Amino acid sequence: MFHQLLTPIGDSLFPSFLVAILPIATVLALLGILRRPAWQASLAGLIVGLIVAVTAWQFPVGLALNSVASGAVFAVWPVMWIVVAAILLYNIAVRSGYFDAFRNWLLENLPNDRRIVLVVLGFSFGALLEGISGFGTPIAIISSMLIMLGFPALEALTFTLIFDTAPVAFGALGVPITVLSAVTHLPATSLAQMVGRQLPLFAFLLPFYVITIYAGFRGMLKIWPVLVVAGLSFAVTQFVMSNYLSYALTDVLASLASLILTIGFLKVWKLEPDPKFAINVDRSKHHGGVVKSVAGWYPWLIVSVVVIAWTLLGVANIGAQKIAWPGLDQAVYITLYKTVYGAIWVFQPLGTGTAILVAAIITALITRLPVGEFFAAVCDTWKQTRIAIFTVATIVGLAFLMNYSGMTYTLGLGVASVGVFFPLVSPFLGWVAVFLSGSDTSGNALFGNLQVVAANQLGLNPVLMAATNSSGGVMGKMISPQNIATGVGVTELKGKEGLVFAKTFKHSIALTVLLGIIVWIQQYYLPGIIPH
Repeated sequence: MFHQLLTPIGDSLFPSFLVAILPIATVLALLGILRRPAWQASLAGLIVGLIVAVTAWQFPVGLALNSVASGAVFAVWPVMWIVVAAILLYNIAVRSGYFDAFRNWLLENLPNDRRIVLVVLGFSFGALLEGISGFGTPIAIISSMLIMLGFPALEALTFTLIFDTAPVAFGALGVPITVLSAVTHLPATSLAQMVGRQLPLFAFLLPFYVITIYAGFRGMLKIWPVLVVAGLSFAVTQFVMSNYLSYALTDVLASLASLILTIGFLKVWKLEPDPKFAINVDRSKHHGGVVKSVAGWYPWLIVSVVVIAWTLLGVANIGAQKIAWPGLDQAVYITLYKTVYGAIWVFQPLGTGTAILVAAIITALITRLPVGEFFAAVCDTWKQTRIAIFTVATIVGLAFLMNYSGMTYTLGLGVASVGVFFPLVSPFLGWVAVFLSGSDTSGNALFGNLQVVAANQLGLNPVLMAATNSSGGVMGKMISPQNIATGVGVTELKGKEGLVFAKTFKHSIALTVLLGIIVWIQQYYLPGIIPH
């Protein structure tokens, strides 16, 4: 059995920390500085990770390759299976004309103003997709919708990534919170309540933040009532659901409240037309006119109903198999936690991805999509996602390699060594974890318990720190190679992931720093806000 080394470089934490961070620094540098495609950055990070793990952490080559393979398989199923199924649904909607119909409905029922469209689609509707399926599936779908409505591809993808923060911690019907509870052995209700006392503030501020970036401060002020309705309705519902009702349905109901109330408000509140933000698209280029515009909602209503029913009925658990990874399960000892590291791959043939596939097939039947067009949509999906699949497999493979070799625990121990300042940096642990894995669920599995261990050692509240891991993780999602690669796959930005990363990185850092300040205040000045 391999015993993880925590300070392999000179038996000292600081130099070990600097070496452990090299794979992450490689990915960040290639994406943000050299502007290389995400698959190249991820592959380079993986190569550096293998060299560091085997030489410095003395991780056996067989275990190193096994851990990468385990991560890559997990990346393909269930993560990318969910994304692929969602992109297939999108392509079916496109080829059936229902995507154009949805676009026409938006043009007919929303003010002729790109700022309004950005809030309704990017924030409210995107949160609904995140709440249902999670794993960044709204990145591709929402950015495509915005591009169809006249947004430049880079703007559309950047704003969609930034908006896809507030709902992430409760995405996929609350799976990140469920996993966080499982790894920390803390009550899921308490964790959900704590996250629900952090993220609603960001949910309220995000519409103002993004529209200010897009339209400037004066442009934002012109539509501030809409931003209040969209942000406040989501934030209040998110708080109430996570604290008093059901964290599993938090995002679904919060996004629906935001969507319905915002559209309803726009029926009575009249915006002064501004040619600068007018939507200038040629309807003749789209064939949505053959389908009634209101029917454009069908694909999204179908997937919402199917996934929610699928989850509530527990269909995903039917036929589920827990497979011990040969040669890796129980082969590593986690020195920091003083426990054996399991390697169990949970294979759910009827998981969320399959539910979305069923919704896609139902949509194809209802829209009477010809069989040839259905398989053309399948081919489109493969072309759009194949590079993203490779990218995600390599970046998650790197995450698993760093986990099993012990490098991530060295990083976590280094961050935890800041003592009383830990609440300020705690969000960055979740940030790093989600940057690597692309998923708040995986980020919680990686560093959730480390937050609790550090909190207990430093006399801090473990519920607050564990919840902060999830809240901090959502800020790292906008720069994760997985999510960026998924988004560029359906746009003209293929190979330009570094450009997207550079656009979102500063916002990711700023929001994470703000969260750190909030956590500092909650720990030391407002301890009564923490659930007991």
